[in-house]
Amino acid sequence: MSPERKWWLRVPGVLLGPRAVFVALRDDSHEEVDARQEPVLALVLLAGIAAVLGTSTAGRLFDDPEYDPLLAAVWAVVGGGFYAFAGYWLIGGALYLGSRGLGGLGDYRRARHLLAFAVAPLALSLLALWPLELAAFGADVFRRGGSDDGAAGTLFDGLELAFALWSAALLLVGVRAVHGWSWGRALGALGLVALFLAAFASLSSVL
Repeated sequence: MSPERKWWLRVPGVLLGPRAVFVALRDDSHEEVDARQEPVLALVLLAGIAAVLGTSTAGRLFDDPEYDPLLAAVWAVVGGGFYAFAGYWLIGGALYLGSRGLGGLGDYRRARHLLAFAVAPLALSLLALWPLELAAFGADVFRRGGSDDGAAGTLFDGLELAFALWSAALLLVGVRAVHGWSWGRALGALGLVALFLAAFASLSSVL
């Protein structure tokens, strides 16, 4: 089996047996790094689209009469790409610094790849939840005060949050597996990640 096929199979595998997938990230050989580039790109882009669709801005797109389904789809892809790019490099950088702060080895690229596989649940939410939500509520998903403004809509919001928390849990598992750390040390690294991101957000608001 080719390395490329192995890494594509690890995309669903990270949802079921995450530790083995994250341990495989320790291999930084040129062949392995190249083989996982496309799965990493797919996961990050799908997760970015899912993230942008979960914003309040998405929930009121059709309040503007200039938006139609095609334009909304373009907005989701372009906005999701921006979210994916920003998250991949900024959060990946914070993850690298947080891990290095506690003595972790590995480079910035491996930290980014770890993040990409950790957001697999977010990517899955785009494929599993959004078709159901669109089937249930139609265009009201992108309109304030629509049919999704009730218990059913709250249920979908809760499911989206559950997928996000699943990704956070995978990130913790990934840090622990890649570095061979205890749960406490891995959690400490994620604490540093949160501090770095908070500092960056504060600096951005000041500037």
